[in-house]
Amino acid sequence: MSEQGLSTAYFRFYAELNDFLPAEQRQRTIPYSFSGAPAVKDAIEALGVPHVEVDLILVGGESVGFSHRLSPGDRVAVYPMFESLDVSGLSRLRGRPLRRPTFVADVHLGKLARLLRLLGFDTLHANHYQDDVIVAIAAREGRILLTRDRELLKHNVVTHGYWIRSTQPVQQAREVVRRFDLAGQVQPFQRCMACNGLLKPVAKAEVLPRIPPRVAAWRDEYLLCSGCGKLYWEGSHYPKLEAHIAQILGEASDRPDGG
Repeated sequence: MSEQGLSTAYFRFYAELNDFLPAEQRQRTIPYSFSGAPAVKDAIEALGVPHVEVDLILVGGESVGFSHRLSPGDRVAVYPMFESLDVSGLSRLRGRPLRRPTFVADVHLGKLARLLRLLGFDTLHANHYQDDVIVAIAAREGRILLTRDRELLKHNVVTHGYWIRSTQPVQQAREVVRRFDLAGQVQPFQRCMACNGLLKPVAKAEVLPRIPPRVAAWRDEYLLCSGCGKLYWEGSHYPKLEAHIAQILGEASDRPDGG
């Protein structure tokens, strides 16, 4: 206990959790001063790391939950999601990845939302969503909140979320696929990129008045959005979309080093 009545615990953050820390605190032990007995979750977020990014906390080598109360001299190791290591005997905080994850993206991630829909993932996004609406949707529907605003991820009701590091849409999509181990769940061209509705095959005769004559002359297969009614076919844009998918999946398994 210091002369000012404060106690100190010592934190070390691993791998990509260092992204949330100032440069001078990365990859090293950080002293954290506190009074009373705060929950370790509060200390982690006070140091800048949203709780939804954390999968494992060790205090003195023992795994603990977010409600664990800090004691003077505690040494706390904080880890992100493990995807390849066996930590089955420890108290993971995230649980297993959602079987078929769904997302809600903040207002700044419209292009990412379109790419995730292209890959077949249920992704809500609208330019008019306010922060409280996004948080409420994530909590109510159990969606993973995707954001460039780390403060959104600190809401207690948000149980799954991810802070997008990149500003480039294809790289953002790579991040999401890698973070949630989604490469094996990709089902391209199943959702409307505009509204997120499911695409269903439709008979050419039913939509013939909507098809440009130059397309109708050679194309017989069409998809109709069950949400907004948009009509899709393999046009000149199709190779570009396939290239986006290849770019996203081609590097989705690459993992940055860190510790």
